[in-house]
Amino acid sequence: MSPQPPGSHRRHRVVMIGAGFGGLAVVKGLRDQPVDVVLVDAHNFHTFQPLLYQVATAGLDVDDVAYAIRGIFRRQRNVEVRMARVTRIDADARVVYADAGPPIEYDTLVVGAGAVSTSYGVPGVDEHAFALKSAADAVAMRQHVIGRFEAAATDPSLASTGALDVVVCGGGPTGVELAGGMMELFTKVLTPDFPELDVARARVVLVEAGDRLLSAFSEASSDHAREGLTRVGVEVLTGVGVAEVTPAEVVLVDGRRIATHTVAWAAGVRAHPIAGSLGVELGRGGRILVEPDLSVRDRPEVFAIGDIAADREHPLPQVAQPAIQGGRHVARQIARRLAGQPTEPFRYVDKGSMATIGRHRAVADFPNGRRLSGFVGWVAWLGLHLVYLMGFRNRANVLVNWAWNYLTYDRGARLLTDEATSRADYRRAA
Repeated sequence: MSPQPPGSHRRHRVVMIGAGFGGLAVVKGLRDQPVDVVLVDAHNFHTFQPLLYQVATAGLDVDDVAYAIRGIFRRQRNVEVRMARVTRIDADARVVYADAGPPIEYDTLVVGAGAVSTSYGVPGVDEHAFALKSAADAVAMRQHVIGRFEAAATDPSLASTGALDVVVCGGGPTGVELAGGMMELFTKVLTPDFPELDVARARVVLVEAGDRLLSAFSEASSDHAREGLTRVGVEVLTGVGVAEVTPAEVVLVDGRRIATHTVAWAAGVRAHPIAGSLGVELGRGGRILVEPDLSVRDRPEVFAIGDIAADREHPLPQVAQPAIQGGRHVARQIARRLAGQPTEPFRYVDKGSMATIGRHRAVADFPNGRRLSGFVGWVAWLGLHLVYLMGFRNRANVLVNWAWNYLTYDRGARLLTDEATSRADYRRAA
């Protein structure tokens, strides 16, 4: 079925690509507006990405950090949810094409498809390393790590080849949190699970090409993060990049080799490839360059938000808050246009940055210069993530799981299924 010309339908149609933090904010912001919204996403659930590392380290399960999109908007009558992967945008015809269903025409388009992992051209990363951008990534990593322990329990000689060792590439918040969570999984859960293995010899190595961890944080927080990781047993290597990843080792640019069967790649992201189909100017990392009101130059009917967008003068960090605030802003601008009013520039309010290192350890930097660390920072990190988690059921589940893990050091989400128990299976599934 061919789409009707824009403007021929009864009400103004807004197409929202992506059900991330920004996408949900846009759709919620249009609840009371005289528009019809079509929300398109490749999945039928919203993923709380900040907690994916806990899924990868068996602290939580997928349904704790994901929430059905249709459940979020079941009472919002002006929303249609389409589960489909967007393949192309025809900006001239104002039509979105997807791999399922008919083309979708729009009067206003909001692109919030987020970012994907990028290898920066390092050989072997795409073939042999795990990203951590989706629920499937997190489950695949968890299955692989636990599968390696099970294999080593059957053949203990595998331990000497790096089967139990994990190398995390990238010292940003994701890498730091994943390294700390993985070491806690090893020492507190897998050690008693596998008494026949010398789990104490299993290594977690964090590699960062820059001169310090958490480069966007203060030096004090960076130092605290490094000290905390080292204290729990993580080996931290800074000032050295990765030259190559193979199935059995990581080769550093200085020639050092680290034997490992598990490489987690948290070294960087690029904008979702759909940005390129708009035919507009792209910035660093393939991000769509936007005007002060978050619209796209020469395409005022198109907005871009979150990780896929970049302000021309003041690029924003690719974290949740810019997406949430940007989504709310765009919803207001759509309402202003419908009312015949001019749009307003977006003003981002920096609420600070946080990262957890493990039990009782976290760092938080605030714009006023205040800094939290240690137990207080950890409690603040827990509270903030509970507040922003979608749905009461998910909050309750996560709170109960965290309490249980804290009291017992037990993690229930470590069951092996037939899905993605090896890197090869993971690649075939993708």
